[in-house]
Amino acid sequence: MRKLRIETERLIITEFTAEMARDVHENSLDEDNRRFVPDEVFETVEEAEEAIRFLRAQYGRKEGPQAYAVLTKDGGKNIGYVQMAPIGGGRWEIGYHIAQKYIGRGYAAEAVSAFLPVMAKRIGIDEVYGVSLKDNAASRRVLEKCGFEPEYEGSGEYQGEKREICRTVLRMADSGIRLLRPASDRDS
Repeated sequence: MRKLRIETERLIITEFTAEMARDVHENSLDEDNRRFVPDEVFETVEEAEEAIRFLRAQYGRKEGPQAYAVLTKDGGKNIGYVQMAPIGGGRWEIGYHIAQKYIGRGYAAEAVSAFLPVMAKRIGIDEVYGVSLKDNAASRRVLEKCGFEPEYEGSGEYQGEKREICRTVLRMADSGIRLLRPASDRDS
């Protein structure tokens, strides 16, 4: 299986490496991450290393999460991740996190928009779900910018608890997103 490398105007989306553990650890510690995705907080570099080993073992498989590092083109700084995760019934969900000191610059929407068509083609799906807590306005804006449509708002399971959520869906055919491999998705 080809290594994933997607380039946008400002970002590189690529496989995690062991050398990224410190950045993954530091990026995970911000308050938004603790509040909205507490299972993705790595209190130590060793926890981040363990998570990276797990994620790397999933590359090329279709039953586990497919998570990739988001790096800046300018300097190669690891600023977060973007992922597709199975949610049952052949359905997949998009996930993403940009570290606190990099938010507000459009990086999340840029990463999600570039990542979706490539991963949907690799996985063989034509729709993707986005689930966020109702009070996570920033995440909801990213999904909206990327063409996701509201599907459900109300009580639902989130991180193993009943919470107020918003579930959105992006149907590739309806959105005009093409599932062709862009020239920037290449072997490295």
